[in-house]
Amino acid sequence: MSDPVNHPPHYTQHPSGIECIQITEHMSFCLGNAVKYIWRADFKNDAIEDLRKAVWNIEREIQRREKLTAVPESLQCLEGLLAVIQNRELNDETIRAVNAAEGLIARVRGDA
Repeated sequence: MSDPVNHPPHYTQHPSGIECIQITEHMSFCLGNAVKYIWRADFKNDAIEDLRKAVWNIEREIQRREKLTAVPESLQCLEGLLAVIQNRELNDETIRAVNAAEGLIARVRGDA
C-alpha cells in the first residue's frame, strides 16, 4: 500500500533502494535540498526544474559558507587594528576609533 505522506513513490524509486533523507539528514539544509533535487530529478515531472532548484540551493550554501569564513577573518583584522590603535597616544579621535572597533568586534562575535 502506498503512503503518500511518509513514503511517496518518488521517495523510493531510486535504484539503490535508499531514501534520499537517509543521506541528506546529515547535511546542512541547503546542501541536503540540492542533493534531494538531484536524487529525485528523474523520477518527477520536470528534471530541468529540479536541477535548477539544486543549483539555487548550492549557490545559497556557497553564500552561507563564504559568510562563515569571512567573519573570523574580519574579526582577526579588527582585533589587530584595535591593538595598533590602543598603543597610540590617546586623544579624542583615537578613543572614538577604539570604541568603534570594540563595538564592531562585539557585534561580529554576537556579544552586542
